[in-house]
Order: sequence, then structure tokens, then C-alpha cells
Amino acid sequence: MKTVLVSLLLAAVSAAADSKPLVIAHRGASGYLPEHTLEAKAYAHALGAHYIEQDLVLTKDNVPVVLHDIHLDTTTDVARRFPGRARVDGRFYAIDFTLAEVKQLIVSERFNAKTGAPVYPERYPSGASPAEFRVSTLEEELQLIAGLNRATGRTAGIYPELKQPKWHRAQGRDLAKAVLPILARHGYATKADACFLQCFELAEVRRLRTELGWQGRLIMLIGGGAKGEDGTDFAAICTPAGLQDLAKIADGIGPAIGRVVTWPAAGAAPKFTDLVAHAQTAKLAVHPYTVRRDDLPRNCPSIDALHAALLRDARVDGVFTDFTDVTLAWLKR
Repeated sequence: MKTVLVSLLLAAVSAAADSKPLVIAHRGASGYLPEHTLEAKAYAHALGAHYIEQDLVLTKDNVPVVLHDIHLDTTTDVARRFPGRARVDGRFYAIDFTLAEVKQLIVSERFNAKTGAPVYPERYPSGASPAEFRVSTLEEELQLIAGLNRATGRTAGIYPELKQPKWHRAQGRDLAKAVLPILARHGYATKADACFLQCFELAEVRRLRTELGWQGRLIMLIGGGAKGEDGTDFAAICTPAGLQDLAKIADGIGPAIGRVVTWPAAGAAPKFTDLVAHAQTAKLAVHPYTVRRDDLPRNCPSIDALHAALLRDARVDGVFTDFTDVTLAWLKR
């Protein structure tokens, strides 16, 4: 009986990981609640996300926390609570604060650190609610998702990203070595597990697979520019030869939407690249980012048009979305 139950569980997890197209909750239900808060992750799960994303950086005491940036000053009140702790560039870095200090911060909707203006004015109002959202650790978030999976009987996978690992090493820290043991402890270690690990740095993706022995699914993120902050040559990766070489270590790519489709002018038909075809020929999954109804690509007429271009016409394998319910509703239609 035990063997049968284990087999059924593995089959269910594998099915969740392989269902297509995947709907990946970008920073949780970030279109509705402040990004990367536990509340946003719980709502993404309730909305039916197949996978839920975790961006990861380290604190001063080497704890992986869920933040999109290495800085704290665009989503928290760190400048008010710790006014003397900025570096010479005026930014407040998570790695300069202990977990106990980070836990004192209140998270809000993303805003411009210089002006205080919200990046997405129509989203959850900052300062107008008695709710106090907090930064969570990777451990806390994995416990939440595991609990929701058990309580609902529906498996939502995880999609962690290592943020700027090269920068972390320059600070004397190894982000991957702090994250991988936590993933393994929570049952994320192989390709049978509902987990994709992602990074924008090719050298780190290669290191994860070789030096660090990561055996789970691995995604190479691809920015819209020619090169990444660490010098990764995105243009070279996107060639047929580059994708074939990447397929030796990675399971997929996460390109900016503009690398898949653009709208040349208002009212014009979408123009597609050959990236998806070349990637899928190399046996690489394609998960573009990010679908936002309040921040559509230039000249894209509507979120329905964006969904149709990516999911119907380009036939990508999944999308990152700020609006899980909207993307799922389009798929159902």
C-alpha cells in the first residue's frame, strides 16, 4: 500500500509539473497584493496557479528571503525605519540587514524610491490599509505552500530565482549554497519534483548543474537586452547553436516577452521571432515573462491579444503572470 501511495503522489506531482501551458504566479498574486508577501502567495494558490515564484536574496546573517531586488527601498519602509543604513549610492541592501531587522519592515506595493510614487497606481493602495505585510523567508514560504497543497489537495509547484549570485559572491556570500539545502529539505531536488530553479546568469546556471550538482529542473532567464548585468551574452544564447548548447545543462528558458513577440505599431498584427521554435527544437521549455494587464507591451491592444499571441500563436509552454486568474480564464475560454 505504501508503495502504491508513493507512486500516486509522484505521478500527481509530475503531472502538475508537466501540464501545459503552465500559469506561473509572478511574485505571487502581485496584481492584487504587495509582491512576494505570504498573502500574495496564498492568494495565487487560491486562484489556481500551477507554479508560484520566489525571488531570493540573502540577509546579513545568510538567510534566504523572498525579495525581487537586492535592495529593500522600493517595496519596504526601510528608509524610514533605518535612515542611516544606506550605502554610499543611497540604496538600502538586504545583505546589510539581519533577518530580525528585515522582519521589522512593512512591505507595500512597489514604488519609486526617489519619488515615492507607486509603480502601478491602480494596484493595492499603500498606506491606506491597516494590514501590515512582511518580508518572508524561503523556509516560511515553502511551509505555506506545502500546507496549502495538503489542505486543498492541489499541488502548486515552486519557481525560485537566484537573484544576482555573482554580486552576492562579491559580497562574500554564496546564494546557491544557502538555497539548495533548503529546497532539498522540502522535497525539491529532482526533475520529478514540482520545482523550476531559475537564474539570469549563465555561469551560475552552469555551476548549479555541474559544480553544485543540482538535479532538478533548471531555467535560463533571458533579458531583453543584448547582455545581462553579469556579462551573460543573451544574444548568443538565443541563436540556434546557443540554445542547443544550453540544452546540455538547462531544461528551459524564461525570455522577456519582447524576444517572442512585438507589435510594430498601433493596430498592427503581432510580429513573432523564431526563438520559441528554435528553443523547442532543442527540447527547451519556453516560459516568457511578464503578463500584466496594466503594463502591456508597446502597441499591444489588450491582455487578450497578448494571451493569444503567446499561448495560441507562439505556443509557449507557460507564462509568468501578475494576474493568475485572468490568464487561467483566457485558457478556459
